[in-house]
Amino acid sequence: MSQSKRKKAIGKFFAFGAIPLTIFTGVLIYPFMQGFYLTFTDWNGFDYTKIDGFKNYKESLTDPHFWTTMGFTLKFVLVSVILVNLVAFGLALLVTTKLKSSNLFRTFFFIPNLIGGVVLGVIWQFIFNTALTSMARKFKIPFLQESWLNDTNKAFWALIIVTVWQASGYMMIIYITGLISIEPEIVEAATVDGATPFRLLTAIKIPLMAQAFTISLFLTMRNGFMAYDVNLALTGGGPFRTTELISMHIFQEAFAFGHFGTGQAKAVLMFIMVAFAALLQVAVSKRMEANQ
Repeated sequence: MSQSKRKKAIGKFFAFGAIPLTIFTGVLIYPFMQGFYLTFTDWNGFDYTKIDGFKNYKESLTDPHFWTTMGFTLKFVLVSVILVNLVAFGLALLVTTKLKSSNLFRTFFFIPNLIGGVVLGVIWQFIFNTALTSMARKFKIPFLQESWLNDTNKAFWALIIVTVWQASGYMMIIYITGLISIEPEIVEAATVDGATPFRLLTAIKIPLMAQAFTISLFLTMRNGFMAYDVNLALTGGGPFRTTELISMHIFQEAFAFGHFGTGQAKAVLMFIMVAFAALLQVAVSKRMEANQ
């Protein structure tokens, strides 16, 4: 490579690559590495005086509430991933049919995703605490007469309902993109060969939408582990911290109880678990795509 071409290549890097790389490093890489380092100290939120080794990790791993919260979070992620994607795929099939109001339905189903999690939680808290209980007492519906948010099991399903209601519209857009990307000639040929609508769905559409499923499953899993605002506004982790998701647990550990080192260590442990789950999910999905 001549010196002039090398200078041009270096100039292009600084023009288009250096600034994004610097921002990425400053915003993501450096804070993460600094946080990881602080997990080995007695950090109090402002400063640290000594290196504690693996003390914060030992306290985190021996904290029974951490594992209880992680178990609750895994249950929440599993159920929400399944239901959000089922509902989103069903909505995508509905709005891609030849309906006169399909565009209106797309807008209607997508609107909940535009509402902030805290606002959404407050709205649904009113619904569960006041609207549904008042209606249930008037029409004598036993299982709705008491607020679902006062019971751990029912509060779990309240979180699921709100999550599905909020996230399905966004995932629906991804599935719509996958559906409309299927060549019409393939569907027409299968129809001519006598394929039923169910056969078209299972043998043609779903296999050709493997990439859309990979993206949607990854996003819903990530959102499930990161859920905080809805959890905060809807249940606040109650009753008695039994509906705390892992993000809220880490926040409470650090900022409510002042255990910054332990909270940071739990955040790193969560990152490792989520990264492993995400890599596993993507690997399995990619293998399924390759086998189609």
